[in-house]
Amino acid sequence: MRVLFLAAGAGGMFCGSCLRDNRLAAGLIAEGKDVSLWPMYTPIMTDEKVVGSSEVHFGGLGVYLEQVLPIFRRHLGPIDRLLRSTALLRMVGMFSSSTTPESLGPLTVSILKGPDGNQRKELEDLVRDLKALSPDIINLPNLMFVGLARTLKAELGCKIVCTLSGEDIFLDRLPQPHRKQAFSLIADAACDVNAYVSVTEYFANEAREHFSLPGDRLHVIAMGIDVDAFAAPDRNGNDSLTIGYFARICEEKGLKQLAEAFVALRKNGVNASLKISGYLGRSDKKYFHSVMRYLRRSNVEQHVQHVESPTFEEKVEFLGSLDVLCVPSIYREAKGFYVLEALACGVPVVLPAHGSFPEMVERTGGGLLFKPNDMNDLQRQIVTLANDVELRRSLGNQGKAAVANHYSATLMRQRTWSLFETLVKPSAASTTDA
Repeated sequence: MRVLFLAAGAGGMFCGSCLRDNRLAAGLIAEGKDVSLWPMYTPIMTDEKVVGSSEVHFGGLGVYLEQVLPIFRRHLGPIDRLLRSTALLRMVGMFSSSTTPESLGPLTVSILKGPDGNQRKELEDLVRDLKALSPDIINLPNLMFVGLARTLKAELGCKIVCTLSGEDIFLDRLPQPHRKQAFSLIADAACDVNAYVSVTEYFANEAREHFSLPGDRLHVIAMGIDVDAFAAPDRNGNDSLTIGYFARICEEKGLKQLAEAFVALRKNGVNASLKISGYLGRSDKKYFHSVMRYLRRSNVEQHVQHVESPTFEEKVEFLGSLDVLCVPSIYREAKGFYVLEALACGVPVVLPAHGSFPEMVERTGGGLLFKPNDMNDLQRQIVTLANDVELRRSLGNQGKAAVANHYSATLMRQRTWSLFETLVKPSAASTTDA
């Protein structure tokens, strides 16, 4: 069985979906499976070794030019090759992360139209290259690509799987009429996909209702990490509490809310420090600097440390230095890779009780939940951990053990491959839900 993962590069920034796809593909390849990973839009970026092809399909620059300038919808030979240059796309990706859903309505709708969209040339080139590979399974990276499914199945005779990755956050922000058109196109193409894979129960249910997906094609295969790679040194209990933020630094993840809670905790006599890290894109620097100015004005700057976007080894060291991880995300998170990584280091978490977080905390027993957007409740939960070293240790140990049992990379690979075999060889059906 030959499998191709298509991974949508996130414009030069770290992305939980790319981390998951790359880790899954790398593990399957290491097991000797016939697996390939092809990036789309831009090269993918992770803090682990990238196993994807160096060639980018549906190159972001060409896709954009085809949308706005009809001449680029024709095959242009050397110009097409230039626009797909990995080096050029990597450079363009440094600036594309500032692009907002509000500005991408027509392009999103066009790609969802598949062969009837302005990117027909990209689809034709993808089909040409795929015929040489001849995959049995093609795994689309998200719902924004389901418009390609019908053509890929017809041309290649393969099965189509689509990963669900929290698309509602992007698609709900599209302006009208593009939002309505996008939802309609997704519903029309829904049955062209043989299976949908969500990494959490929460988003499987959300996607089924939100996008009118067929429930009998939905599968939940939990995210997986290598717990041993996240082993952290033992932390000795002391009078100071180190609170950590590790996620993309942006308004939606709630760094400002955590900063406000931290200032309040210090004023109320809690001996705490705050460590901040995660990917910081160009478009979010203004927001980040405003948060840091607030911390300076509040006279707590000496208790705050910012660590630049770290390597994998530095990430493990950063997480291992924390007493608690808190990412008070404003929106309902569909994944939350960083939660599992913190728990794998034995670090308990404090998270808002929405999205995938209640499911993850309940399954792991590794943290506490607070009422979303309730800063008083957030402070109460952190104070609870600040005052009880044994509770912190107990939650961290429970979380670490549960991640190994429920969220291991091995389980993710086994359940994914079992699903693929079920689709290609129905007689080999087995339970695939996590």
